[in-house]
Amino acid sequence: MRSIEILQWVATICLVCAVMHTFLVKQLQHIANKFSQGSIAENFFHLLGEVEVVFGLWACVFLVCFSFIEGNSAAISYLESRNFTEPVFVFIVMVVCATKPVLYLITRVIEKISIIIPFNRSITFYGVTLILGPLLGSFITEPAAMTVTALILLDRYYQQISVKLKYATLGLLFVNVSIGGTLTPYAAPPIIMVANQWSWDLGFMLKNFAWKSALSIVIATGFVALRFRKELMLLPHKKLFDVNNKSRIPFWVSLVHVFFMLGIVVFSRHMSVFGLLFMLFLGFATVAQEYQHDLKIREGLLVAFFLSGLVILGGMQRWWLESLLSQLTSVFLYLSAVGLTAVMDNAALTYLGSQVSGLSEATKYLLVAGSVVGGGLTVIANAPNPAGHGILNSSFGSEGISPWGLFKGALVPTLIAVIIFGIFR
Repeated sequence: MRSIEILQWVATICLVCAVMHTFLVKQLQHIANKFSQGSIAENFFHLLGEVEVVFGLWACVFLVCFSFIEGNSAAISYLESRNFTEPVFVFIVMVVCATKPVLYLITRVIEKISIIIPFNRSITFYGVTLILGPLLGSFITEPAAMTVTALILLDRYYQQISVKLKYATLGLLFVNVSIGGTLTPYAAPPIIMVANQWSWDLGFMLKNFAWKSALSIVIATGFVALRFRKELMLLPHKKLFDVNNKSRIPFWVSLVHVFFMLGIVVFSRHMSVFGLLFMLFLGFATVAQEYQHDLKIREGLLVAFFLSGLVILGGMQRWWLESLLSQLTSVFLYLSAVGLTAVMDNAALTYLGSQVSGLSEATKYLLVAGSVVGGGLTVIANAPNPAGHGILNSSFGSEGISPWGLFKGALVPTLIAVIIFGIFR
């Protein structure tokens, strides 16, 4: 067996181990709690129990094996051949979008819209947040939409709702964000990977994806809100910020933050440009620190580490994915894409699909549709999911989010999207 084939097998084994590891994080956190606080054993198992760290750790294992098989120079060359623009971009956009002025502005918009709807304020705010927030992903990118929506939900709901509703909301959020970024061809990672090569412009996305995404999101959100209406109606309505006192943020401060956010989004494919904008933003945030809370640097770095691991391991999966995609019929391709997305980042899946020559237009649609539809079933299914996981994980107790609980919470919204995207094609 050639060394490249050995490396491909090693990378796939590491990927499988990483996927299995994500389903064991809750147990690892439970083991960590058995040791004395501050001990090496406790810290070690807490590290292994951080889902954002999992893929980065297994990517390091793969790189060590790569170095042993091919040598240090070859391992470094492979590492330098990977594109880490997306992990860096997600880190930066998470930090910017999680700032107090951005949250203040978007929450005010959601408040204004929810007031118009003649129904219980707690339910309408919940519904508008989970509809408008994910749909914003088509304009400010999915990682930004995930960050903003998750932070609003954390402050407004996750401190006082039942565990059952927490998982239902988490699954709904992940699915809505995954499909909510498909209104445009430049916001969702799985769309970005194929848009240029397949000539999918704004008109194509509006005709083939946008209305289906909006319909799926509205139906799924309405279903969850109706199912838990009694619990939601009992919650007291409160605003994210008290706008009647000194905590009110001047409009110009929020406007400057939006300017930086839009600049970073526009140049999302050019690391040198959005990196410079981020440094300028940090300077402004220091100047306007009286209107800020602590920047979420740690959370952003953990998510970037997670995605970097996916980039490293994903580069060696083409050997089996390409063969699989080329042999499936349309219906099985669609359903297989939904299933594969649950164990592999959907952007990596669509990218590998774009490398297969001779795909029909129907096959291209089904591959991408299946990839975005299945993007909420697991943490690793969609690039922004680790951002939402990192923000909401602490509200699930010391053991964090259960992968099985997330899967169950996302199942109904996923099935709704599967039906809509599958029937209207």
